[in-house]
Amino acid sequence: MNLRAPAILVSARPHGETAVIARMLTEREGLVAGYVAGGRGRQLRPVVIPGNLVEVDLRSKSDNQLPFAKVELLESRGPWLSEPLPAAAISWVTALTASVLPERNAYPSLYPALKAVLDAICGAPSARGWLAGLVSYETLMLRELGYGGGPPPEFAGFAEALTAFDRLFTPIEKHLLAGTYGDVMSARTLLRERLAKINGQIDT
Repeated sequence: MNLRAPAILVSARPHGETAVIARMLTEREGLVAGYVAGGRGRQLRPVVIPGNLVEVDLRSKSDNQLPFAKVELLESRGPWLSEPLPAAAISWVTALTASVLPERNAYPSLYPALKAVLDAICGAPSARGWLAGLVSYETLMLRELGYGGGPPPEFAGFAEALTAFDRLFTPIEKHLLAGTYGDVMSARTLLRERLAKINGQIDT
């Protein structure tokens, strides 16, 4: 596999002493994985952060071999990882994407949708500016993977978007993440707890 393209890095798993296995969403090739030598080193550690937009260069000698990946930072989400609510949102949408998409299957609509959600999370003054987009992304993910989802939803305000977010918990857990290794839904639960504070709500 030989590929050079912009990509959204959605996960980085430590491998060996200094490397990482990075999973990245591209527009044409879908989700791809690559071995990033030195990914845990000082120079590349700020690059291989989930949510970052990178330029990836993947090279492998055969389709059965994990490609070697070189990544260059195009846009960093790092500054928002110190903010609890944006950090939880970025963690959830990237973990969802990394966990449910099969590798090397093209989903052209998901790449711009994920980028738009991440841009909104990092650009809006509060979750009122991006929660509807996040719910739309989850709905699109369900539809693209064959579990309904319906057309992009529209909301009158934050409360409606939050209700829709709650309603998607079961189909995401039941259909998208059934049998998935690790508790990915814990990232969504954390996000929900932080969203509750926006409306002054207390979950029981």
